[in-house]
Amino acid sequence: MIEFDVRDLPVVHHFGGGTYAKETYIPAGCVLVQHQHVYEHLSILASGVAEVDLALREGPCVVVIPARTYHRVRAVTDCVWFCIHATEERDPERVDETLVLPLDQERLQEALK
Repeated sequence: MIEFDVRDLPVVHHFGGGTYAKETYIPAGCVLVQHQHVYEHLSILASGVAEVDLALREGPCVVVIPARTYHRVRAVTDCVWFCIHATEERDPERVDETLVLPLDQERLQEALK
């Protein structure tokens, strides 16, 4: 199993109507360690099978990600994962500035257990 930060994988950014969707392809066997978001948001496992915070999910399905929590996605098969956020920011280089909290190493390590 290989741990990845989402920034290490190719993503496609989608913007429209005050909504931002980050599309990520996750190869089988990889684990994405996500960051904390300011707000609760929806994530969509569009295809594949993944373990999301220790619960096995099969796409397509929708997962609610609570605010201020680290979440982990382990791809059992190749997966396509979307994070959906309400924001007016349309610049892929700046969108995380409005949505992501600063790294809390202690809480991140706890989420990895």
